[in-house]
Order: sequence, then C-alpha cells, then structure tokens
Amino acid sequence: MSEEFLPFARPSISREAIEEVVACLESGWITTGPRVQKFEQALKAYLGAPHALALSSATAGLHLALLALDLKPGDEVITTPMTFAATLNTIVLAGGTPALIDVELDTYNMDVRRLEDAITPRTRAVIPVHFAGLPVDLDPLYAAAAKHGLRVIEDAAHAIGAEYKGKRIGAFGDTQVFSFHPNKNITTGEGGAITTRDDKYAERLALLRFHGMDREAWNRFGKTGNQHYEIVEPGFKYNMMDIQAALGLHQLPALDGFIARRTALAQRYQKLLAGWPQWTLPHAPAYPHRHAWHLYTPLINPEAAGIDRDAFMQALKERNIGTGLHYRAAHLYPYYRDKFGFRRGDFPNAEAIGDRIVSLPLFPSMTDVDQDRVVAAMGEAFHR
Repeated sequence: MSEEFLPFARPSISREAIEEVVACLESGWITTGPRVQKFEQALKAYLGAPHALALSSATAGLHLALLALDLKPGDEVITTPMTFAATLNTIVLAGGTPALIDVELDTYNMDVRRLEDAITPRTRAVIPVHFAGLPVDLDPLYAAAAKHGLRVIEDAAHAIGAEYKGKRIGAFGDTQVFSFHPNKNITTGEGGAITTRDDKYAERLALLRFHGMDREAWNRFGKTGNQHYEIVEPGFKYNMMDIQAALGLHQLPALDGFIARRTALAQRYQKLLAGWPQWTLPHAPAYPHRHAWHLYTPLINPEAAGIDRDAFMQALKERNIGTGLHYRAAHLYPYYRDKFGFRRGDFPNAEAIGDRIVSLPLFPSMTDVDQDRVVAAMGEAFHR
C-alpha cells in the first residue's frame, strides 16, 4: 500500500513550541517552575477562572477533586458509564461508590432528566462528562446539585475551549478538570489542569497536588528560597513540569484555531456522510453551545453496513487509516461488574453507543484530501 498511515489523532506542535522546550531544557530548570506558573496564569485568563492548577494528568485532577471532598465509605458520586475508565476509577480510589445514570442516545452526554431520581441521602457529588467536547446541559444539572447540596466536578477532559450558552467551560460553575493528552485539543505531552471558584477548595487541591507541603515547593532551591517547609497532610506527586508547560504556553493561544479547523472537518463529515444508512451521525442539542470537537464519533449500523464496529475498524486499518474506540460502556468492565453488580441492560443507551461507536480521524492538520480518503475507504469497507 503506497499511502502512509493516517492516524485518528495527531498533535499540532509549532516550531516556536519546540524552541520553547529546548530553551527550557537549556535553562537547567525542567521541573515545576516559572513556566508552569506562566501557563497557569494563561489558563486562568483564557478560561476566566480565578484558580487553575496545572497537573500531571486529568486523572490526577479528578482524583484530587474527589479526595478534597473527604468521602466516607458508602458515599456516592453520580456519573455516566459513557466515559473513559478514569472517571469511575478515581471515584473508587477516593473512597466513593460510583452511581451511574444513562446517557442521551443522540448526544452521548449524561441524561440530566434522570439525575433527580438517582440522588440519594448518600450522594456527595455529580461528575458530568462533556463527551467529545459537547457541553452537558448544565443549567438543570447545577439546579439539581444546588437543591441537594452536591459538589459538581465537570469532567472536561474533552472540552477545553467548549462553551455553554455563551460561557466558556471553566468560566462558571463549580470545578472543571481538563486533559492535555497528545490526542486532546491542546497538549503538553501528558498533563491536565483543574479549575475552581472556591478559594478554600483551591488551597486544599494545591496542598494535595504536591506532597501536602504548606508552600510552593518549586522555588525552594532558588537564591531567595527557603529549604524549610511543613507537611500539612499526606499529598501526591501530581505536579506538571516546566518542560510540559513550555508546550502549553504555545498550544493555548492556538486553541481557538485548532477548534475552528476541527469544527470545519466535523461539519464536512456530517455533509459527506449524510444519507449513509451505515451510520447514525452525532446530533447537536437545542441549547446554545460551542462544540470543541475533540472527537467525531458516529455510530455504525451493522445491519446496513454488513459488518460490525470492530470489523469496520480492522477494514480501515487494512487501508492504512486509523480509528479510535471512545468508549465501551464502563459499567461492563469486569471490575465494575464484579465489584458493584452492574450488568448489561442497566444502561441501554450507553451500551448501544459503546457497542457501535467509532472515532474517525480528526485533527487540525488533517486536510480535506485526507478526509476524502477516509470517506472513500469507508465506502470500500461497506462495498458502497
């Protein structure tokens, strides 16, 4: 096969970002330091958030946000099964019990209409997941959370740059967790961030982020630093490095341009695939929003396609085109089946999506010619 492999995702890293990383390496300061501080300030400005803490990953952010709630045995955290396993894993690791509600079949987001019925006296928090960069309907969700005194931790791993009713995710609400993994809309190699408007909560998160130290640790080794510190409580090693922030400082200004190109490609997929019986395409909700289009995820219709999702992914791989699987319904993983008694049939919408979902190639440097090649390969796979 002459054409090179086309991945489903590829980061867009500028020459200036590479030079910033080199400058960081040459500076002799490569761990948490001034570039992380600068990146945090840039995040606060972009998101409109009073507090932004850069971290080693979004998983670290979810873990810290939950740990700061001091969950007790039996405390429940409501989320959705249509998410990466980290969302559920961190609930368990923080001492909580995942309580799940089904998603909307057309948006793949939490069905907020089911939230009130899922709240019990043991519920402590809700984690909505902005799937693929599409904001959850947050107004009714926050209204229900306020009524019952619940913390809202938005899993915004897919949603940096997304907007809900004219407001940027991170600019309002309670707490948001973002991811900067290489396949996300911006990347720091690995990395993430957590934003909040709660001053005391932010202080606790900062303590837990770095060993429970009572002061910023990075400048202890500078000329004006002091080697003495106190451990206020046991914490973690979840800090971001300056090497990573060096990338982020150049990725963040490019984000809106990245989203614009992702949006153009997603809309082009919608037009090119309209009328194909082999696909059920993503739908937009009625409320005003800006989709970040981290992923483009149609559902394959096996009866019309003549093949199932996994066979389709293999057929594209044989044509040198990558795809992704985001995600299988998390409640069907062995640990969650065995530990919490979840079974197939509990969340039929999430299961229907998880059995049929495919992530098609989508990234800012992808060309229209690349996309035409993907669509042509799909036609071959379906004998269209």
